[in-house]
Amino acid sequence: MAVVSWGEFAAMRPDLAGPGQDLLYQFGVGLAFLSTVRPDGGPRLHPICPLVIGERLVAHIIRSPKRDDLDRDGRFALHSFPAAAGEDAFYLTGSAKRIADADLLRAATAQFLAERQLDAEPDGFSDGEFFEFLIGRCLLTQTTGQGDWQPRHSTWAAGG
Repeated sequence: MAVVSWGEFAAMRPDLAGPGQDLLYQFGVGLAFLSTVRPDGGPRLHPICPLVIGERLVAHIIRSPKRDDLDRDGRFALHSFPAAAGEDAFYLTGSAKRIADADLLRAATAQFLAERQLDAEPDGFSDGEFFEFLIGRCLLTQTTGQGDWQPRHSTWAAGG
């Protein structure tokens, strides 16, 4: 499966990335549902707080079954929280990997703290790991409001 970084995706499809980022950040911090693949092949779904850091889409994942899932099988689906008004939605699939780049880890930590107006890492934060989410597919749904019977669906896939 072909995948690209957030920055590559945004450069190719700003018409999807812009509204998508707005939906991810509609409540002031990034909020989305993350679906991972359990060891038995079934889905696992949990809320997370994604961060768009320049050209990267990342998230801090605490020690958990979903983190184990990403380490074992990096495939994911990410879906924005329901829109406060209307039925707009943003959905991504792709592959996640742990971040090893020290500069990106510092930037991700700083942004995580800044978005929450924290001066220091919360207890247990250092037990978490940052993952980068590389994008293979995208779906943006835009509506005119609740009950729109003709939503506009825009799709994109890496590599055509």
